[in-house]
Amino acid sequence: PSGTGLKPFAKAYPKRFFFVVIVEQHALTMAAGMAAGGKKPFVALYSTFAQRAYDQILHDVCLQNLPVVLCLDRAGLVGEDGPTHHGVFDISYLRAMPEMTIMAPKDENELRQMLAAAYQMQGPAAIRYPRGAGLGVDICQDFLPLPTGKAEILQKKGNIALLAAGTMVEKAVEAAGILEAEGIEVTVVNARFMKPLDEELLKELAADMKLIVTMEENVLAGGFGSAVLEFLAQCPSMPKVERIGIEDCFVEQGSRSALLQEQGLSAAKAVALVQAFVGK
Repeated sequence: PSGTGLKPFAKAYPKRFFFVVIVEQHALTMAAGMAAGGKKPFVALYSTFAQRAYDQILHDVCLQNLPVVLCLDRAGLVGEDGPTHHGVFDISYLRAMPEMTIMAPKDENELRQMLAAAYQMQGPAAIRYPRGAGLGVDICQDFLPLPTGKAEILQKKGNIALLAAGTMVEKAVEAAGILEAEGIEVTVVNARFMKPLDEELLKELAADMKLIVTMEENVLAGGFGSAVLEFLAQCPSMPKVERIGIEDCFVEQGSRSALLQEQGLSAAKAVALVQAFVGK
């Protein structure tokens, strides 16, 4: 309850809060039963621990297309908790599950709206968000559910696009600023949804862009960038695609900032990829 920030909720709504300790498999099957009975359960747990309930998410929730919402805390690199606690596989293992919707907010206000969107959905949904404080953006007090599968274009310039998921949106915006100072204009997209993808936007990017750089705080294997590549492969024209994410390795312990730099999850990496492409 403390790790997921739910102690205040538990105190305010004791009859609507169930702490099942560290039995994630039971938590998901219980949520599936509640959803089958007409309720809208939200399951808050660390991304890395949701892996323990893979079978329950797949068979008990997705197979029955039940409206269970996974709130995946500590998604991405978590720093000092060590290699067992990095939540860097969830996009990959959830993306293969039919009926599942996967979201990642760029900031705490968008997280609020994603929770509202997930509440309105009739099937399974997962929202992944990082450990630590938010960015300090203004919070809209109204709940404004996001349209499912629609990305947000933050700026549209040039013929190079930075397509970022969740925490990497901030890095993409930073990279765009650095590149613009060098005379290179880029489009910046907040993907919002890892599944379903914004296919209409991707078709436009495939036609208009010469380079797309995907950015995610997840393993590259089967992740967001892989999903983009799979879709673009079906388009009549396909731009060059570079992917920024975690390589095929287990990430060791260290501060979050140091690990992000070590794995190349940075504005500098995006800038370098774009510069190399422009140079060629």
